[in-house]
Amino acid sequence: MATRKVTLSLDETALRMAEKAAEHAGMSLSAWTSAAARREAVRLGAGTNWGNYLTEALAADADDTAAEQDLRAAG
Repeated sequence: MATRKVTLSLDETALRMAEKAAEHAGMSLSAWTSAAARREAVRLGAGTNWGNYLTEALAADADDTAAEQDLRAAG
């Protein structure tokens, strides 16, 4: 999936929580934030009338899961 560099502002607590969650998941902060944004968009209804984002989000989640498994297997 293509990525685009953006600048986001997060409050300190949200940033610390995201950093810890990303570390726990074995993901970069960028990858974790992207996955969290996709999950929240789907939860709010993306994919129902916003285009085919649900399929893209599910495919990206599958890619993320496979990458996380590879990282964990590598130690």
